Amino acid sequence: MKLSHSSITHLSLVLIIVLPSLISCQTCQKACGNQSIKYPFGTGPGCGDPRFQSYITCSQQQLTFTTHTGCYPITSIDYHTQVIYITDPSMSTCYCTQPSKGFGLDWNAPFSFHDNTVFALLDCSTSSSPIYKSGGGTNSTFPLCDAQGAPICSLLYSCQAISRLNIPISTCCVYTPVDLGPSFKMDLQKLQCTSYSGIYSFDGQEYNPESWQYGVAIKYKFNFDNDYPTTCANCERSNGVCGYNGQYNSFACNCPSGLNTTTDCFYGASWNNGFRQLPWQIGTSLICSLAWLLILVLV
Repeated sequence: MKLSHSSITHLSLVLIIVLPSLISCQTCQKACGNQSIKYPFGTGPGCGDPRFQSYITCSQQQLTFTTHTGCYPITSIDYHTQVIYITDPSMSTCYCTQPSKGFGLDWNAPFSFHDNTVFALLDCSTSSSPIYKSGGGTNSTFPLCDAQGAPICSLLYSCQAISRLNIPISTCCVYTPVDLGPSFKMDLQKLQCTSYSGIYSFDGQEYNPESWQYGVAIKYKFNFDNDYPTTCANCERSNGVCGYNGQYNSFACNCPSGLNTTTDCFYGASWNNGFRQLPWQIGTSLICSLAWLLILVLV
């Protein structure tokens, strides 16, 4: 049967619109905005590791870290060292100071504070805050803080934004993550402090607070042994994205075709002179072949 010119034109439009979607409908994306997404994180349900699903989310091209204390933008992820860097919009820095409720990690989440993270509690009550205790005298107090943190407080309180508050340096207390206790929570209302600063790097300029990296560095682990899963590595080598599905959150490799497999995306691959074609490459070849067929029919 010979197709009319209008039928061929209609068929061409259908192929142009439909076929690309068949080979590029991968539900688990490899980026969120300008940030690369790799295992164990994912861009939606069924992507990445289920243990991290509720903590790391991608919404409107913004990667966010969520705990019981709030939602925080993720500025970057170092997949080599397994460290997440986040910012807290309510955090005080050398450039601005504002009230905050504090920050904390969920005790049962697969995260912990990076050893380099330093917390400086600002404008704390020296008379009633639990971080101070009596030293035996009526007017003497000793802060339950890191004694080595005094220079950090002095430099922070010299910043223009904080110095305008005209508060004494004695109201500053430097906490290290281990001091937050088993709950991993910094409750500023309970500690009777107005705000806090989080610093994860001094950027080689320990005496210049304007150059410090403000935020919180958080470590994560793949599993108890912290081994990168072999099944996930095989999936990624085949251009897939690691995920999970089913009642028991079984491993799934999400492929560019939109299909999930239990291994990798090399299913149905063909060999051509020793070259192994991936499914998305086969799909591209199929489109090219159909395009040539249309040209021959038209001619």
